[in-house]
Amino acid sequence: MNYKLLASLAAALCIGPALAQPQAGLLRVHSKADIRSTDPGSANRDSVTDGVLMHVVEGLVAYREDASIGPMLAQSYQMSPDGRTYTFKLRQGVKFSNGAPLTADDVLFAWKRYMTPANNWRCLSEFDGRGVAKVTAVEAPDSATVVFKLEKTSALFLTTMARSDCGSTGIFHRSSLDAEGKWKEPVGTGPFKMGEWRRGQFVELVRNDAYSGMPGKIDGTTGNKAPQVAKVRFVIIPDSSAAKAALLSGGIDIIPDINDEDMAEYKARKEIVMDPAANMNAQGLLFQTRDPLLKDARIRRAIALSLDMPELVATVTTGTAKPSRSVMPSPSSYYKTAQAALPKRDLAQAKKLLAEAGYKGQTIKILATKRYNSVFNIAMMVQGMAQEAGIKIDVEVLEWATLLDRYNKGDYQAMAFTYSARLDPSLSYEMISGDKDKQPRKVWDNPEALELIQRSMNTTDRVQRQAIFDKLEGKMREDVPAIFMYASVNTSAARNYVAGYKSWPLGLPRLWGVSMRTP
Repeated sequence: MNYKLLASLAAALCIGPALAQPQAGLLRVHSKADIRSTDPGSANRDSVTDGVLMHVVEGLVAYREDASIGPMLAQSYQMSPDGRTYTFKLRQGVKFSNGAPLTADDVLFAWKRYMTPANNWRCLSEFDGRGVAKVTAVEAPDSATVVFKLEKTSALFLTTMARSDCGSTGIFHRSSLDAEGKWKEPVGTGPFKMGEWRRGQFVELVRNDAYSGMPGKIDGTTGNKAPQVAKVRFVIIPDSSAAKAALLSGGIDIIPDINDEDMAEYKARKEIVMDPAANMNAQGLLFQTRDPLLKDARIRRAIALSLDMPELVATVTTGTAKPSRSVMPSPSSYYKTAQAALPKRDLAQAKKLLAEAGYKGQTIKILATKRYNSVFNIAMMVQGMAQEAGIKIDVEVLEWATLLDRYNKGDYQAMAFTYSARLDPSLSYEMISGDKDKQPRKVWDNPEALELIQRSMNTTDRVQRQAIFDKLEGKMREDVPAIFMYASVNTSAARNYVAGYKSWPLGLPRLWGVSMRTP
């Protein structure tokens, strides 16, 4: 055992020899970094910050397990026939952590602060007409009703309100601000409230005894979110090896996302319980369709046909993920037959396409990075499999910052890449699609596809949206601007006395409904 490592960890956490013992009522969870602020409306945020604050503040709506939208602080919501008015009825009995009841006026107060440019809300542009919607008015006809009016129909209005990087558009009590209107700390309706924040060491949340949970089960970030422990402590351990040592020694209770290469070690420990779940990230290979060689779709199709996708994905993910050729992540409720179809490897057809395209063995360079093991391993697997079809590939490894810069400039032939979660299919297709002259990072510059994506954003009918997504999927597989391979898998590891912790598609740790048994 690395006692020096454990000693330095104990010092960093400012706790003594009891580190290796579970603490009654205190759930200790690994965090890779400190939070950046406690303000859900701040641009000073990251995914770590979002994951902590979603335990403290809640929005009118939230994500279900399959990334569809459900009510949260709203008891219900109704869209007008023209799609331009949303009426929210608030749940009765909801209180802020200071005991004050939630009213429509609180929603208006929070929304006004979000939409004030000086406050630099990350998602202001999404609602002021520059992004997915333009909110023209927000009204409260009574204390339990809030009405949002939009300039035009937007299928992404509710989805964007629920986004964690938008702070879930969380409703906070006005006592969150001081007398001058400056942010103090969040007073929300969530299952926990802010406790001690010891910068660089831990963030501690305390059970909100005024919490009013929804009936039923946990469902994404909606559903029943009743807290089961007195305190939750996000313990900041930047080094993954130190985090693993802390979990194995009992110094922390949960690691929300373990490294694939550590799975065998965890499996061998009976005191550790792992839980995997496919998330909404997308992994794959991008093509520069303006490259003199790769502009020929037949060559791109040949590369796709040269890949044994089940074997590739099983190797890259150590068997944790399932292959998927769609840019739409498999946990999505819109992931249907068209998206799930998995073409088989066909070397003969690949060679035929290469001959028709006049391919003469020219080298194709794939850019990759070792910042993410999956990105490097994808490139290497493609290189080996494509060679069997007669395709010559070189792999060039770059630092992540350099790779990202080349991606943004469109400066590559091919690139192994990873996309973070997009929680609506319109956004999944949009993230790779666009005018390359205006946005060089875009992979797919197909006018018909762009028109379909825009239609999907302006259509709220689910059946019509599914038909659009199915058509987009077919067109993308014909053009092959990229080869997507799988949705990543998030695997958590917890001490066996922890009960109720589950991984889920959005990846952020959910600590409501989690309890601790006596070990």
